[in-house]
Amino acid sequence: MFDIGDLSSQQRIKLLQFFIALGVLVNFTGLFVTIIGPDGALYASIAKSMVVRNNFAELFVDGRDWLDKPHFPFWMAAISFKLFGFQTWAYKLPAVLFTMMAAGYTYKLATLFFSKEIGLLAALILLTSQHLIISDMDVRAEPYLTGLIIGSVYHFFKSQDKNWFWQLLIGSFWAACAVMTKGIFALIPVFGAIAISLIVIKNWKMLFNFRWLLAMLMVLFFITPELWCLYLQFDSHPEKVVFDQTNVSGIRFFFWDSQFGRFFNTGPYKKAGGDPTFFLHTTLWAFLPWSFLLCFAIVDFFRDLSKRLRQQDWICMCGAGLALLVLSASQFQLPHYVVIIFPFYAILTAQYLATLHNVKQLRITNAIQTGILFLLIALVTIIHSLFRPELAFYTMVLLLAILGLMFLLPKYTKGRFLLILRTAAVIIFVNIYFNLAYYPTLTTYQGDSQAAFWLNRNNLQNLPVVKVVNNFSYAIDFYTEKVVQDYWPGEEQKLPKAPYLLYGNKESLDALAQKGIVMQPKKSFNTYRITRMKLKFLNYKTRKDVVETAQIVLVR
Repeated sequence: MFDIGDLSSQQRIKLLQFFIALGVLVNFTGLFVTIIGPDGALYASIAKSMVVRNNFAELFVDGRDWLDKPHFPFWMAAISFKLFGFQTWAYKLPAVLFTMMAAGYTYKLATLFFSKEIGLLAALILLTSQHLIISDMDVRAEPYLTGLIIGSVYHFFKSQDKNWFWQLLIGSFWAACAVMTKGIFALIPVFGAIAISLIVIKNWKMLFNFRWLLAMLMVLFFITPELWCLYLQFDSHPEKVVFDQTNVSGIRFFFWDSQFGRFFNTGPYKKAGGDPTFFLHTTLWAFLPWSFLLCFAIVDFFRDLSKRLRQQDWICMCGAGLALLVLSASQFQLPHYVVIIFPFYAILTAQYLATLHNVKQLRITNAIQTGILFLLIALVTIIHSLFRPELAFYTMVLLLAILGLMFLLPKYTKGRFLLILRTAAVIIFVNIYFNLAYYPTLTTYQGDSQAAFWLNRNNLQNLPVVKVVNNFSYAIDFYTEKVVQDYWPGEEQKLPKAPYLLYGNKESLDALAQKGIVMQPKKSFNTYRITRMKLKFLNYKTRKDVVETAQIVLVR
């Protein structure tokens, strides 16, 4: 299958398994990076609130009812907190495990369609795709969705066989969990993969089989916990003020406003118009270092008729294609949305690499991939020289070990297989650097998490802790061991009785001082919106010009 010289199939499988283990390792290295705000810290604080309040049905942010995302990721994180405590790694662990689930199902689906080697290669490509690794460090909903969607597709495809019921049941359960993670639009890649592929091959008998109606009923049944929670918090309390209005239905929001409202830009959350090419150019960097190989795979798919004769030949193309089409037409476009279809990308790319025989294409592929790898290494070198993060001894050992592995690879393999393994090794090197050096230093400029760490060490009198709500400082809620009270500007009457410790940025604290509140500065922190990187901040020489100041003050 591969142009790899004297290596046997078993040797190739062992090498792929070894590199998959490295891919798993690099995805786990982000577990201990301080949770990055605002989104990651927001979700972690919501899950923590569930446990602290012992209320798994209602979602609260800054002490107020919150209606935006469904419950499933928060339930997973809250269960982890129950088991392991309020730790950074406990928040991220369930998401990373769902990524491992995605890799497992990607392997199973590709093996079912093609061969074990292609299955292993697809799993390796998925685990070493750039934005998936980022998503396991900066955890939101995408790792959960990635595992749930490809798992659902696998079981729905298997449910077309004779022993179909249990496969349909499991597929429906995973699909329901996906809906309880992101809403009913999470079913689009599942629908695209199964239904559109049946339409393409004109298998009308299976397309209109009653089992799909049964699957829809099962999904509806499995999402009843989500509907009950929404009813309990919102529909049964029409007096609650949500989105600056009363009589807000959580169930309607779940089925319509959070999905079609965002798509048509008519819901409570609005954005300026989207770019129809956004996810196309996002894929070029998000799926690095495999993105250009994916482009070649797609072109080759439509050029070679022999690759699109069966349903399984169309599954990945239809699943990814429909999802990409809908995402591109939406007004809400964020880079991490594309991660959920990476398993489809990985299988398409793996199949292409395994069947690539054209000498000219091999030369072009090798030249492009070599260029990408040099650019990635150059990027790390430039970032390190500008940013100057701390490099721990164990990080240097790991980086040197991966570099050594790159130099050893030509002794054991060659051709396409060498290119594949070298590509994986480079992206593993890059992300070990990011997760163990760059991000740990970067998060020291996240003022609210640094404030929480200081409070845990220095609030020896156990004074009440209050934060000024500004829609960004959620990490202090998660990391402070004491429950943090929320101060909304204009609600001074709700402030606790002095003395208490107050956290806020300089502007908000100055505004309170003008209202006559007496403050004694206790600790200042350099803070920056680290998710919005600019060259002036990246450069250690000019960083001081763009960082802002946040403070903890003692109110007497």
